Amino acid sequence: MLVIVSAIGGAIWGGYLARRRRGNHLDILQYAVVSAIAFGLVALFATIVLSRVLG
Repeated sequence: MLVIVSAIGGAIWGGYLARRRRGNHLDILQYAVVSAIAFGLVALFATIVLSRVLG
């Protein structure tokens, strides 16, 4: 659940950042996808570490 929420949040943040930098539609899409992947991976590793430590 945390991974999905983080990926969606990363996509929104990436799209916002590209729009703020006056990117065209493909720039916004690229920033959104790359940010979603990055945020999702960070959340995935955090989830794995937390489950190992706490479980």
